[in-house]
Formats: sequence, C-alpha cells, structure tokens
Amino acid sequence: MIKQLLSLLIIPFILFRVALNRVGRLWKRSSVIVDKYIYKTYYQDIGKEITKVFPCNNYDDGSLAPIILRLAWHCCATYNKYTNTGGSNGSTMRFLPELIVEGNTGLETARLALEPIKQKYLITYSDLWTLAGKMAIESMNGPIISWKSGRIDCKYAKFPISDHLPFGDKDSDHIRKTFTRLGFNDEETVCLLGAHSVGRCHKYISGWEGKWTKNPTKLSNEFYKNLLNEQWHESIVPETGKVQYYNEDNSLMMLPTDIELIRDKNYLKFVKIYSSDDKKFYKDFSGAFSKLLRLGFNE
Repeated sequence: MIKQLLSLLIIPFILFRVALNRVGRLWKRSSVIVDKYIYKTYYQDIGKEITKVFPCNNYDDGSLAPIILRLAWHCCATYNKYTNTGGSNGSTMRFLPELIVEGNTGLETARLALEPIKQKYLITYSDLWTLAGKMAIESMNGPIISWKSGRIDCKYAKFPISDHLPFGDKDSDHIRKTFTRLGFNDEETVCLLGAHSVGRCHKYISGWEGKWTKNPTKLSNEFYKNLLNEQWHESIVPETGKVQYYNEDNSLMMLPTDIELIRDKNYLKFVKIYSSDDKKFYKDFSGAFSKLLRLGFNE
C-alpha cells in the first residue's frame, strides 16, 4: 500500500521536475537572447553616433573617416606577438611618450572628434577607437569588419613605444619585420597597406604631402593600380626634406614604403593580384583588418 502511494507521488514529482528544468532552460536561453539583443543594439547605436562624426567640411576632402581609421590602425599597430604586449587593448596612446611619438602626430583631431561619444556612452577608449575604425572602413565603401567589445583601458603607459609603429621612409626589410611582429604574412601586409587608397599626407604633420588616389574617401584597389600604372619619380618636400614620389603630373604621391611594394618581388606579386581583383581585395581586407583590431585583445 505504501509502495503504491509512493509510486503515485513520485511520478507527478518527476514530471514536475522535468517541466521545471525545461522552463529553466527556456528562461536561460531567452535571457541570453535578450542580452545579445541589448548588446547588439547598444553598440549599433554607438556606431551610428560615430558615423555622424565623419562628415566635416573643414577637414580633408570633407571627411574625418580616414584619420579616424588611422587612429584605430595606430592603436593596434603597437602589438608585439613575441612579448604579447601592446595592441588594441589599453588605449595607451593617451599617455606619454606614445602620445607624442612622430607617427601619432595629428591624431588628436580624431581623438577629440570621438570624445563626446566617450562621454555619452559607457564604453572604453579601446573599444571606441577600434569600433570607430570599423565604422570608418564601412562608411568609405569598404567591407564589413568583424568587431567585438570587451577591451579595457590602462591607467598608465606600460612599455616603450618608439620603435613599434611602421615608418614611411624605410625599405621592405623594415616593412616585413614590422608586420611579422604584428603577426601578418606578406599577403596580409600588402592587403592592409591598401588602406592608403584613403586619406592624404600633410607636410606639417608627417613631413610628406599629397594623396595616394583620386578619391581619398573611398576604399578601393586604386592604390595598387596606381603603383603599377603610374610613372613615379622621386622628389623632395622642400619644407621638410622628406623623400616621396610623385606621378607624372604631380597630382598623386607615394611614400618610399609604398614604392617598396613594387620593388620587392613577393610584395609585387600581391600588388598585381589586388590591382586586378577588387573582390578579393575587399574579402581579404575584411579578414586582415578584423584581425588587426583583435591584436592584444583576448576575447
């Protein structure tokens, strides 16, 4: 009699526990979905705010997108795969000496443009600057760039930075050494340097002067086409003494490191590929730039 009674009680109890477990799993799953939705929409809102910053009639070619892209690039290019230091995590450019190294001159324009967004939203500088780089690429006709939040900001400078950024007046050995330290192979290196299709140089900032392409607010494979198809001659910027290269009518320029891409046989191979295949360029650039934004960041 007791056994029968227990059997009658146990079965409903088991069914109740099964139902409760299912409800719990559904609740947990729905919570994850809600969290992901909130996360996605929050950073989408920040992304929209960032794109509103780009149009600027008082700046180069009416857009801040190229210099904000440069901010993201320099934020990440401090990475050292051998010591696992630097990279997009930390936003150490806010501190000396990184703040004033030659390669970062002029980036205060980009940082100041993004500062109101930093004050409005709960986001680290590291996430803001890298997200801004993603939005800059996508706003300039570029591919979709993968990005995740979670970077932290350091409270002080952590390591010497003077030799981490690539220099525009060096040879192919310097390029290869720099990008190998970042974790990129030759193909990825040439692909990332295709970002020189946007923006321009200023003699009062970098010592060089001019733009690489006819449309410096649109990411394209024109940079590679110009390298191959234009006739480049060496010149000196009178005010700074810097060496650079001009095309025949002096309307476009190249840095010494750009010219190295057609002097180095392995780099030249990829310049030719990207100059003739814009779809491959966009696809590869998406992967390489997404990888750049993750340097030094453990997701």
